[in-house]
Amino acid sequence: MASLPGRPGNLTPEQDEKLRKFWEMFLNVCGVLSEETLEATATQEKASTVGSEKPKKKKMSLFKKRKDKDKDGTASPARAPAMDGIRENDPEDKWGENKQYFETLATHSPEQIRATIWSMVKHDHPDALLLRFLRARKWDLQRALVMMMSTMNWRCSEAHVDDNIMLNGEEYAAVNEKSSDEKSKKLAEDFLVQLRIGKSYCYGVDKAGRPICVVRARLHRAGEQSEEGLERFTIYVIETVRFLLQQPVDTGCIVFDLTGFSLQNMDYTPVKFMIKCFEANYPESLGVVLVHKAPWVFQGIWKIVRGWLDPVVAGKVHFTNNVKDLQEFIAAERIPDEMDGSSGWTYKYVEPVPGENSKMEDVETKEKLLQEREILYEEYESKTLEWINETDPLKRADIHAQRDVIAKDLRDQYWRLDPYIRSRSLYDRIGVIKPGGKLDYYPLSKPAAATTNGTSGGQTAAADDVD
Repeated sequence: MASLPGRPGNLTPEQDEKLRKFWEMFLNVCGVLSEETLEATATQEKASTVGSEKPKKKKMSLFKKRKDKDKDGTASPARAPAMDGIRENDPEDKWGENKQYFETLATHSPEQIRATIWSMVKHDHPDALLLRFLRARKWDLQRALVMMMSTMNWRCSEAHVDDNIMLNGEEYAAVNEKSSDEKSKKLAEDFLVQLRIGKSYCYGVDKAGRPICVVRARLHRAGEQSEEGLERFTIYVIETVRFLLQQPVDTGCIVFDLTGFSLQNMDYTPVKFMIKCFEANYPESLGVVLVHKAPWVFQGIWKIVRGWLDPVVAGKVHFTNNVKDLQEFIAAERIPDEMDGSSGWTYKYVEPVPGENSKMEDVETKEKLLQEREILYEEYESKTLEWINETDPLKRADIHAQRDVIAKDLRDQYWRLDPYIRSRSLYDRIGVIKPGGKLDYYPLSKPAAATTNGTSGGQTAAADDVD
């Protein structure tokens, strides 16, 4: 399957140039570029606007040594590239991204920004992550950077995606639902009940190879779960689907099953949150949205919801009334039985297994793997600067190929690190996500209930994870 346009390996010369400039802007904000480089860039920009003579481009270089703090002990502020077209209070800024951008620069050090954005990459190609933001903002460099920084701020300061939601996960919730602390208990119960009833679940792929996430709207009742519990569950499902993406596929298929839907199931608050997630924080992640068996009462609701959607997102929504309509997108033998398919499959939640996250207790191995990953980050940054600086097309292509090799190393290394930083999910337990990141969308074997982080019998095999 070939890559779609605007993805790694399928860029026009203009898009390739945009990507190089975007990397330069990103490395600038992260404090990775040397002061010498920044002064040279500023001089070039000034000369290009004042005089007609084209200035000579000076090669960029990395800081030889990064420090988290200045001499006085305070975090150094992030350096922002020229952003003349960005206003903090822009009425066209739907999700307040501009304001978040300026707040992020003011409250986060370059090192924090760099670490958080690199953590967003996970098993993906670094270029693929940046290209999502470029495509979402129609290749406008400034707007793409604002969006990426806003997403970074949301992940680390608001949602705490990696250091809480994905770190703790299902086993932690299973323990906390028995907690004496009422707040912790309620949050855990709200999270787990949605998993247990299958309010939203993942099963298989559509005809385009996109992982399918089914949302059963009839199982939702406004007020049954707290807003925090609903948002935690939503983020958890979206993040989990990310691990079900297999290149070159980089988007998902959402099926809103409205069988048995009535007005008592409608709740605008979580719908708005879901829309914000996909439009502001998970750009270019939706491939298609199928609204299945919508009753007549949904017509008025859809008019309201459609008004909230970006036209591009709204254009991905299709209505299906029966299994024949669904088969335009999903093979009949892959459609769940409850939607009149012939897969022979029905959702069943498998409870967390005590000790399935034992590797997360091995702090020493985790730190070694994180250090190993940091070296790969620096190698990729260094090679990226070579790629940006090189003017010879053939040499640039060769450097790009070297970057791809490091990107593959990052992917492989992530899956060694994964069991130390991500709690096991249902899809790990039933064998959809396998050790090393391999995927089996339709596992036939019994759930791997006796496995612990991909090793049987409770063995840790930590030494094998560190090169």
